[in-house]
Amino acid sequence: MAADGVLTPLYEKSFTPPGLVVTPRLRARAAALVIPDRIRRKVIAGRMTAAWIYGCADAPERLSLLVDAKHRISSLRSARACILHEVRLGQLDVVSIGGLLVTSPLRTAVDVALHVEADRALPALRMLLSQDELGVRLRLLTLAVEASERVPHKKAALRKLAALAATAKTPPRDAPMAEAFPPEAAA
Repeated sequence: MAADGVLTPLYEKSFTPPGLVVTPRLRARAAALVIPDRIRRKVIAGRMTAAWIYGCADAPERLSLLVDAKHRISSLRSARACILHEVRLGQLDVVSIGGLLVTSPLRTAVDVALHVEADRALPALRMLLSQDELGVRLRLLTLAVEASERVPHKKAALRKLAALAATAKTPPRDAPMAEAFPPEAAA
């Protein structure tokens, strides 16, 4: 049916009717179908998988799933279509979308900046920053990365964010700082 144009591929064995607006909820449901039932409630979609769910990256070849370090689960190692990462998660790092746990937009942006190579990270970060409904601001993202303690690739992540800042529209030199960083960006 996809070859005939009756259905549009979404992810793996998930399809949608042509013209349907694909939402984060639909992407999350499609990802959830790939995750084995026995582990679905124990993992969190993160990194580029979460960026894809938010509509800010291409569909991943393999799902990037996070497992909180407090909940080591050896049975997860057999999930073939997934890459597992053991991480520390805070209370505000996870949201539920379409019945799947997903890293929050800010946590997703931090993880993409820290753990994804620049050629893939920068376009995804630009998209995450451009979608007002996600609430991710460059200043907040930079502060979150700077506040990360003893994290590998922190300097590289800050270079990525500096590159984003350099390409962003800069205010006129004589503009006061309050205009340069609106209240929502400074938070």
